[in-house]
Order: sequence, then structure tokens, then C-alpha cells
Amino acid sequence: MKVYYDKEADAAYIELSTEKAVGVVEVTEGVNLDVTAENRIVGIELLDASKKVPLSSFLAYELDKDLLDLQKAS
Repeated sequence: MKVYYDKEADAAYIELSTEKAVGVVEVTEGVNLDVTAENRIVGIELLDASKKVPLSSFLAYELDKDLLDLQKAS
């Protein structure tokens, strides 16, 4: 996963996969999901990002215990 931020546009993009997106689903105004032909989500776009989330939240994260267990199992 990669997170990009364009300060000039105040837009954040969370890349979840390198698969090619073929469509966009608008969740709500300024929140878009990039999807594949099979409807897998490959990215999340936030317009007016600083008004929707604290930008510092992109610098910190926590993993759920179940995800950590999956990582250990692989």
C-alpha cells in the first residue's frame, strides 16, 4: 500500500494494488474508489483531503491482531 498527497490539489490517494483500474465508484462527494473490471478496489481517492481526515493519520497505522496472525502464517 502506498499513500500519495498532492498539497496543491489537497488530494490524497491510497494505492491498495498495482492492478489496472478500469472504473471509478463515487462513494460520496470527493471520495472515489478505483476498481478493476472484477470490481476489486485498487485505490481510494480523497478530494479536499485535509477537510475529511487529519493528514497526520496517514503517517501512523495499527494492524488488527487477526491481520498480524495472517502475516505470521504466510
